[in-house]
Amino acid sequence: MGIVLNQSIKNTVITYFGFGIGAINALFLYTNFLGKTHYGMVAFLLSAANIMMPLMAFGVHNTMIRFYSKCNSEKEREKFLSFMLWMPLLLIIPVTSITYFFYDEIAFYILKENPTVKPFLWLIPIIGICMGYFEVYYAWVKVHMQSVFGNFISEVLVRIVILLMLFGVHWNWLTKDGFIYGLVGAYFLQFIVMKVYAMSIKMPVLSFKIPHNSKEIFGYSFFIIISGSVAVLLMDFDKVMIPAYENISSNALYSVAIFIATVIAVPSRAMLQIIYPITAKLISENKQEELRELYQKSAINLQVFGGFVLLGVFLNIKEIYQLIPQEYSGGILVVFLIGLSKFYDVILGNNNAIILNTKYYKWVLFFGFLLVFMMIVLNMIFIPIYGIVGAALATLLSVIVYNSIKLWFVVKKMNLFPFTNKTIHSFGIISLIFVLFYFWDFPFHPLINILLKSILITIVYVYLNYSWKISTEINQIIDSFLGKVKMKFK
Repeated sequence: MGIVLNQSIKNTVITYFGFGIGAINALFLYTNFLGKTHYGMVAFLLSAANIMMPLMAFGVHNTMIRFYSKCNSEKEREKFLSFMLWMPLLLIIPVTSITYFFYDEIAFYILKENPTVKPFLWLIPIIGICMGYFEVYYAWVKVHMQSVFGNFISEVLVRIVILLMLFGVHWNWLTKDGFIYGLVGAYFLQFIVMKVYAMSIKMPVLSFKIPHNSKEIFGYSFFIIISGSVAVLLMDFDKVMIPAYENISSNALYSVAIFIATVIAVPSRAMLQIIYPITAKLISENKQEELRELYQKSAINLQVFGGFVLLGVFLNIKEIYQLIPQEYSGGILVVFLIGLSKFYDVILGNNNAIILNTKYYKWVLFFGFLLVFMMIVLNMIFIPIYGIVGAALATLLSVIVYNSIKLWFVVKKMNLFPFTNKTIHSFGIISLIFVLFYFWDFPFHPLINILLKSILITIVYVYLNYSWKISTEINQIIDSFLGKVKMKFK
């Protein structure tokens, strides 16, 4: 876990820095500079583009990681990487053509309740292409075990550009419509910077030769499109369905709550950037015991980190909502529901990476169809009744069923189980701290309250986890830090 922890810590710092910028954007600049209607439009367009991303990438970002380690020579690796670069065009060309020729029909079907979004609908496939090829080049650097700077490009760059554009709106350098068009430029810049960095790591030797295992590659990529779409649907499908039943401004309220809850998944995103290729390598080399150890360590480490963030969000949520405009209030229950769904994702460690890198990956197709069906039905039932809370409830129930099935599948088919006694102890610590601090509020300004409560939560949480030795790796990091502090003051 040495390289995993090293790059995971760096990725976590970078990701939280990016989320810090994102928090400024989502909670303060969007809400004050853009307004509910245009904020809702942005949430819809980016969510729709994100849903299209797996199609535009043709699943290459996962296929590259799975098959790169199976290439036996440098020449074979070069031919494989070159093939990966042009493969997404096989779907990009037909999808963009369909969008172009049936633009009005698609717009009418999707936006019957919110026709004002129609002029911007064409941005969705363009942003989707930028997102797709960004992921392709990001996978390019991951297979060379260089995820840190790529993570900076992924998490920080586009948010800084959006921050600058939002100030441009505030200073009347950009219109609100101009900002929405500017999103294409932001994601195109992110894609270009990622491409340049990937080329600096490994310059491609362009070739139009098809690899000998192309049938297997295409088959795997097809299923990755399904699984990738499923993962994205979990995050963004509700924001695409809400405008079908509610005013587009409801998406703005929902997006604020979703952003706050998504912070819980940051440790998982950071650690899995480097765990994914290691998982693929262990499976290809048939190292079952090492895979089991990685599975359990990733699960408990992510539970500790994720539990800490979950407590920070849940125990400060009332103060957080006091800091944003009153018109965006009403999403606290959404934060709790989505937060719990994110935490369930986190505690399963590299469960998804294991399934996708074994012969059982085709089962993802069945699981994916089940999830999509569930999400559509549950959203259609709950959104008209409960509004944005209904969308969050539909997501939570879908995630519980989907993740439970995947967990059972890995246990049943591969005899791998992520949980240990330490898992129960960790849940005990999280529950205890939640009960102790949820009803404890300071009579000060919300920012001071958040700071004071966060300090107390951190002290108690770190002490209990360290004392009970929940995570060996985290304890080693704390011991190393304390050792350096002692040396400094000797």
